[in-house]
Amino acid sequence: MITRYGLGIVVGSWVVFAVFLVLAIWTRLPAVIAFAVLVGIFSLFNMYFFRDPERVIPENPDAIVSPADGKVVQIVREREENFFGKEVTRVSIFLSVFNVHVNRIPISGRVTYFRYIPGKFFAAFKEKASLENEQTAIGIQDEQGRRVLFKQIAGIIARRIICEVREGDMVQKGERMGMIRYGSRVDVFFESDSVELNVSVGDKVKGGETIIGVFR
Repeated sequence: MITRYGLGIVVGSWVVFAVFLVLAIWTRLPAVIAFAVLVGIFSLFNMYFFRDPERVIPENPDAIVSPADGKVVQIVREREENFFGKEVTRVSIFLSVFNVHVNRIPISGRVTYFRYIPGKFFAAFKEKASLENEQTAIGIQDEQGRRVLFKQIAGIIARRIICEVREGDMVQKGERMGMIRYGSRVDVFFESDSVELNVSVGDKVKGGETIIGVFR
């Protein structure tokens, strides 16, 4: 199915295609025909890009699921000041334009931290994107006090981050919470000594379904 976050774009592109298809048939001008073909290709791509497949959410209450589809490009330990205030593990997931871009909640609990940070638009696979690109940061704490922070980070093409959650919201693991349009990155942070890592650099992950770590 098509995600509600992109339904307007999908419908709009098909309407534009229909208009230029009629013009192409009526005028038979090569330029109009060529433009109609391009709009048709773009409309098909939008349907593919804004797809929103159902996912099987792991039942393990200790599991941290991936917030996004993509490829694990980096796993490092670094100091995170705003939510944890100490050194933690960061798992970075790169989303190409061919990945599903709907983002999902990694653990159930309450959103205790939310920040929108305006910034630049470096290529999402670059390390500095985590610090300097436009992003939202969402921190969640579960009933046992365990915490996870994740960031939606814009890329060189992406110019629109959609995030439906705010501080104080109660959220469920695997539920949809937003998306980043046209290429992006998601970073996930958790305490190194309390989580057993379940992925490696190069692994492909699915949002809401792949377990990236398990609380000990």
